[in-house]
Amino acid sequence: MTYCLGIWLPTGLVLASDSRTSAGVDQISTVKKLALFEKPGERVVAILSAGNLATTQAVISMIRQNAGGGGAVGPEGDILAARSLFDVAQIVGSVLREVMRLNRSFVEPYGDPSASFLVGGQIAEDGHRLFQVYSAGNFVEASSRNPFLQLGETKYGKPILDRALTMRSGLDEAAKLALLSFDATIRSNLSVAPPIDLLRYEAGSLKAAQLAKFTAQHPYWADLRERYSTGLSQLVESLPEPRF
Repeated sequence: MTYCLGIWLPTGLVLASDSRTSAGVDQISTVKKLALFEKPGERVVAILSAGNLATTQAVISMIRQNAGGGGAVGPEGDILAARSLFDVAQIVGSVLREVMRLNRSFVEPYGDPSASFLVGGQIAEDGHRLFQVYSAGNFVEASSRNPFLQLGETKYGKPILDRALTMRSGLDEAAKLALLSFDATIRSNLSVAPPIDLLRYEAGSLKAAQLAKFTAQHPYWADLRERYSTGLSQLVESLPEPRF
């Protein structure tokens, strides 16, 4: 399993994914799930993936192979030539459908072949946007009323976002909330684990200048988790006792 998160704010985007692909008593593996496509000054596109690893890798590999070819929107689309993030989401959905068409019947006897994606970034004057592409290849877009989208193990990290994230949140606050959302998920689910890849994108910058990897030993990640845990415990202790 995995956990991927995308946050849309008027000031930009925060995109994050974990790295665990399997978890068991004797088998633990990791892989990067955030793919970045960039032409500084023109476009930044990040694609986060969850689901069947072979499916997600096939989709990303096909997209990379077509990138720079100048193809039209469709199964052979070129995201580096797409006019908008909407077109990019269409390309991801089309490639996903093509991969599923080719592989579904062979994979289903052994497991679920499905996958899903988050697509975020900005192309020229189109504005920064965030989409969630479902297994069927269709998609929805984040907005001020629905500012964050999640893939994979979503339930543990959702409450803190529901409580604390608002349209007034800055990108730094959103990045902290994203990491705390991952902390809650990692504490409760073995199938999600660092390293966490996090992209903080400022609207209009058209460059991926703030991309970080947080390992389990990363000083900021360790300090954030410890401060949050201690502060939460102190807050609970300060609350009045229930009356019976």
